[in-house]
Amino acid sequence: MENAKIIDTNKRYWNEHADLWFGTTALPEYGVKFVTEDDLHLFKDVCGKKVLEICCGSGHSLKYLADRNAGELWGMDLSQKQLENADKLLKENGYTAKLICSPMEAEADIPRNYFDYVYSIYGIGWTTDLQGIFDKIASYLKKDGIFIFSWHHTLNYCVAWSCKDRKEIVEDGKLIFNKSYFDESYFTMPVHDSEIILCNRKISTYVNALAKAGFVMEQMIEQNDTISMQSAADLKAKMLPISVCFKARRL
Repeated sequence: MENAKIIDTNKRYWNEHADLWFGTTALPEYGVKFVTEDDLHLFKDVCGKKVLEICCGSGHSLKYLADRNAGELWGMDLSQKQLENADKLLKENGYTAKLICSPMEAEADIPRNYFDYVYSIYGIGWTTDLQGIFDKIASYLKKDGIFIFSWHHTLNYCVAWSCKDRKEIVEDGKLIFNKSYFDESYFTMPVHDSEIILCNRKISTYVNALAKAGFVMEQMIEQNDTISMQSAADLKAKMLPISVCFKARRL
C-alpha cells in the first residue's frame, strides 16, 4: 500500500473526527487501561525544558507539561483540525506553542539538537516510516535528550476471546490468536463512519529501530492499570498488556 494513500486516509479521518477524541489518551495517561505518568514519572522535572510532541492532537498533553512549567512547547500533527483544537485549548489556559501541521515523516521546520524531550502519546504507531521518524526524532533531541512514546501493545491486536456468540467475554475464558504476531502488513479498520489504515509492528521492530537511530532504551513498560487488573469482567486486560510505553535516551 502506498504511503501517500495511508497518510491521506488517516489525515482525512482526523480532520473529520477530531472533536470526538478531544482530550482522550493524553498525559498523564499513556494509553488504554495503562499505568499513568503519575505512577511512572518518566518525565522527571520538566521545568524550563524544551518539549516537542509528535501527533499532539488536541493539546492536552502539552497543557499537562505546561502546567508543570515546561519552558517551550512544540507540537506536530497531520490534522489541521486537531491543531486548531490544541491552539484554542492552550490559549484558553494562558499558554502558547509552536504548532506545525505536517505528517511526522515529512521534513518540517523543526530545529535540530534542540529539545530536551520528544514524546508521543499513542501517536508513533501511525507512522508509515518507523525508522525514518526515529532518525528524525534523534536529530531533534539534544545529546542525552529523552524520547518517550506509547502505543497499542502488539499482542492486543493479535489476541481475541474464543466465543460461539461473538461476545467479548466467554464461558470457557480461552484466548485465541486471530492474527499472526509476525504480520506487519497494513490493514484497513472501519471507525465511526470512516476508516483508518494501520499496521501492527512487533516489539522487536520498535526496539531495533530505536537502537539503529542512536537511542539506548531506558525503560519499556507493559503494565496495565490496577482497576483493569482487578476487574473480574476485564479478563483480557488481566492476561495480556493492552498498551506499551518506551523511554529512550539519545546517545
